[in-house]
Amino acid sequence: MSSPSAVVPAEGVTGAVHQLNVLLYSDDIATRDAVRLGVGRRPAKDIEIASWRECATPAAVVEAVEKEKYDLLVLDGEAAKLGGLGLCRQLKNEVFDCPPVLVLTGRPSDGWLAVWSQCDAAVPHPIDPLTIGSAIADLVRRGAAS
Repeated sequence: MSSPSAVVPAEGVTGAVHQLNVLLYSDDIATRDAVRLGVGRRPAKDIEIASWRECATPAAVVEAVEKEKYDLLVLDGEAAKLGGLGLCRQLKNEVFDCPPVLVLTGRPSDGWLAVWSQCDAAVPHPIDPLTIGSAIADLVRRGAAS
């Protein structure tokens, strides 16, 4: 797992704040908006989203991951043509030191597909701000601890 790109002290917060560069993939702009709004700028008091890179096609995701460093990938499993689950499996098998991946599944019972995809975490649609924020925080903290 890759480590967060920057750790800086924050005012009024004990410890450090992990600043993340996040790649978000979905062919549906409404889903991308729901994720960004659900996560917000600070999914946890010690985690801040420094930047979002949005991609609407699998080819754009692959190109971005090969050219730039991201701390987290959020992939929509319900995207058309190539969903985030298949794309996650491809990235985990083809990209050296692939960043942690959070996939958005169609429903809670799709956990077995998430396991097949080799993702690091999964949350179901519809996007729940508490659930997705907690999943991101867990991934970052696990990455920082290793």
